Amino acid sequence: MAKTFKLEVVSPERVVLSQDVRSLVAPGSEGYLGILADHAPLMAELRLGEIRITDPDGHEMHIATSGGFMQVADNTVRILADTAEIEEEIDVARAEEAVKRAEARIRERTEGLDHARAEAALKRAVNRLRIARGV
Repeated sequence: MAKTFKLEVVSPERVVLSQDVRSLVAPGSEGYLGILADHAPLMAELRLGEIRITDPDGHEMHIATSGGFMQVADNTVRILADTAEIEEEIDVARAEEAVKRAEARIRERTEGLDHARAEAALKRAVNRLRIARGV
């Protein structure tokens, strides 16, 4: 059996996940980072993307995140995420509505619109949909 390590994924609202895992791939600010048991200590900034987890039985789990920080130390990985949703928990209808709203805001070019904020909202919603649909 492959070695495991403790993973804790926390968002401002809740503990999203706390369990032993075999491997982890996270969206670092400079590219994706792979973590296995006994990894060297590390601090990394995370960006919008997908956290891929393999549990001790070899099953994969996917978490949508919009960024945060990851700490690796003493065979434990702690992810402090701005947002984090396990694929099964993502409300697809709500994410689709968020995509439509963001696209409409961007198209309208309304006076005083924070274009960067609208683009970020669109990217977050598209990321959530992609992960929920397994694309």
